[in-house]
Amino acid sequence: MTTLKWLAAKLAAAIGVVWLVATLVFFALRASGDPLEAILGGPGSQASEESVRAAVEAYALDQPLVSQYLLQLRDIATLQLGDSFARRQPVADLLWAALPSTLLLAAIALVLAWILAVAGAVVQSVSRGRFGRAVGSVMRALEVVASVVPQFWLGAVLIMIFASSAGWLPATSTGNDPASLAMPVVTLAIPIAGFLSQVSRDALDTADIAPFATSARARGASELRVLLRHTLRHASLPAISLSGWAFGSLLSGAVVVEVLFARPGLGRLLQQAALARDVPVVIGAVVIVALMYVVVVIATDALELVVDPRLRRAARARRAPDVAVGS
Repeated sequence: MTTLKWLAAKLAAAIGVVWLVATLVFFALRASGDPLEAILGGPGSQASEESVRAAVEAYALDQPLVSQYLLQLRDIATLQLGDSFARRQPVADLLWAALPSTLLLAAIALVLAWILAVAGAVVQSVSRGRFGRAVGSVMRALEVVASVVPQFWLGAVLIMIFASSAGWLPATSTGNDPASLAMPVVTLAIPIAGFLSQVSRDALDTADIAPFATSARARGASELRVLLRHTLRHASLPAISLSGWAFGSLLSGAVVVEVLFARPGLGRLLQQAALARDVPVVIGAVVIVALMYVVVVIATDALELVVDPRLRRAARARRAPDVAVGS
């Protein structure tokens, strides 16, 4: 029953996020201009009166704005996202064609960010001693720089170094091979890695002086064993809880990266649709991103329960009064 309540609460939160995002996008796009212009082919189109009337009736533009908004919510709830204004194709087809590329890019970037973050925290932990202060200062500086560097600037620098100057990698990312993915993945991963590394390092410092780590050393465990068997797992918990946020940040960053590297994907599709005021595509893309974000957050919450036994004990403690009352 507790699991069902937890799932119900997460589902309600997911519905609330999707509704809020769809509402904000709908009214923001309508405030930016008349969608009829996008439907008829953009500014300067020479559409006939018959075409204008047909478009108005087909997209219910003759109804009040509130009615159009409710119709849009109905379409989202039934997954009937309609056709693109600009491309004259079903929105679902456009989204499913672009989604795998963006998911692959974000997933690989998240894995790389985790690897870099854990490696940075481990280096600082094992370097304590003679050169520990110097190594720690350098690593902290790198973390701060990495976490604040703009992705468009980092991507442009990588293109100048590895594509224009050295010629080692292609300047555009049109495929899913390692050469095409290398620079976009690094551009997305570095800022996230800097943030996760700071969180992991602080948690590792706290775990390193905890009683369980002191007890392990008293039993004769080496520093490396204490790190791998005890403190590293505890230090990963805050970063795990932030992985949902990190994945959402990667999806939003994909808009910049895919445009910069001319990579086909959901981010580039969203950017082009926003410029064209293609309301169905923009709303569909944003809803898909919101749903993926919620799914990842739920997955990270479940992973925290698996990794951290304290959360499981707290959940059992909350169930105990209910069981006592029921008996």
